Amino acid sequence: FDKLMQNEIAALGGRRAKLLLHSCCAPCSSACLERLKEHFEITVFYYNPNIEEDEYALRKAEQIRFLKETGWADILDCDHEAEKFAGIAAGLENAPEGGARCLKCYELRLARTADEAERRGFDYFATTLTISPQKSSAALNAIGEKLAEGRKVKWLHSDFKKRGGYLRSCELAREHELYRQNFCGCKISRLAAERRREENDGAR
Repeated sequence: FDKLMQNEIAALGGRRAKLLLHSCCAPCSSACLERLKEHFEITVFYYNPNIEEDEYALRKAEQIRFLKETGWADILDCDHEAEKFAGIAAGLENAPEGGARCLKCYELRLARTADEAERRGFDYFATTLTISPQKSSAALNAIGEKLAEGRKVKWLHSDFKKRGGYLRSCELAREHELYRQNFCGCKISRLAAERRREENDGAR
């Protein structure tokens, strides 16, 4: 998927296309933006109805601060819409991380990104989610491809963890003193992270 992205950039022939980049948080967006900023005119779309309210506000504030500090992209604001995640997660609370609940969550966020990108005349839409070692780039790209079918906006394939992307995001987070969370964002993932932490502490 990283190679597909590089080929797409090469095909632009130096033209800076308009990209709407869905972002889950400032640290994940950092290395993605650094890699893309010379090739695209980027607007970050912070649409994350899965994230709990206080955590959502904290991550959003850090995203805005990071973009102001770097000037690497604009930001497109939107409503939280937590009820939409609650609707798709109902009945899937016990699904494993990365399973059916997460796939529906990815689709929810990317569908809204695709809608906004098409409505606002962007050339491409993409997501920072592929930078995470815990997320399937194959699954995310398959969702993006499907959402792009029949639209006037193209899906930009990615696997941002490639070429040291995840490690670079950690470096940039330290450089900019960004808040870096240890769970995906929803209550279910937060509780799972807390259980893992308790188990690790108990094993010491």
